[in-house]
Amino acid sequence: WRSILLASLLFYGSLLGMGLLVYLFPELIYSLLSPQQVAKMELMYDPDSSRLGPWAGRGSGDDWLMFGYYIMNNIGIAFQTFASGLLLGIGSLFFLLYNGLNIGAIAGHLIRIGYDETFLGFVVGHGAFELTAITFAGAAGLQLGGALLMPGPRSRRAALRSAARGCVGLLAGVIGLLLIAAFVEAYWSSVTRFPVTVKYTVGIALWLLVGAYFGLGGRRR
Repeated sequence: WRSILLASLLFYGSLLGMGLLVYLFPELIYSLLSPQQVAKMELMYDPDSSRLGPWAGRGSGDDWLMFGYYIMNNIGIAFQTFASGLLLGIGSLFFLLYNGLNIGAIAGHLIRIGYDETFLGFVVGHGAFELTAITFAGAAGLQLGGALLMPGPRSRRAALRSAARGCVGLLAGVIGLLLIAAFVEAYWSSVTRFPVTVKYTVGIALWLLVGAYFGLGGRRR
């Protein structure tokens, strides 16, 4: 739980902090993203688009393609965040901060220009699974780094092997969360025909569900 807490503080702290800074100081976003990338993000969440996210404006028949795209993209980010923990944990720290800063910058910019309903309506549903998976992957990477930095009475190889075994269940959960996130993102988040209040309601319910599962599931009386 200490690794998950540290990963969550790094990721969500950088996300919220950068989001607020970009909202207050708009030019700050160009320290992280190029003008072309900013323009692409604005196009993805244009309120006039019939479909949100990458490949904005696509037809509903392409949802299965986006499902596969989201799986590959999200698992790539999670694996990168986890495996870089072998660099004494520094890699996991870097990618948690990097992803948090980028997501926060995009959020702050889109909310500032009035795209808050399309952006938040898009991310609030699958974000419960996707962002939780990223923090868990980072936590697993931090455990690998911790085993190398502080192996205790064991050799570093033995400590790393033990930490890796302990991460197996966590990584299985990460993959499961990302599969759910990809499905929700492709078939629900991108749809614009539902009122934003419905999107918010469903999103909040999913966040509560994920929080209840990981906070209360498995506890004994």
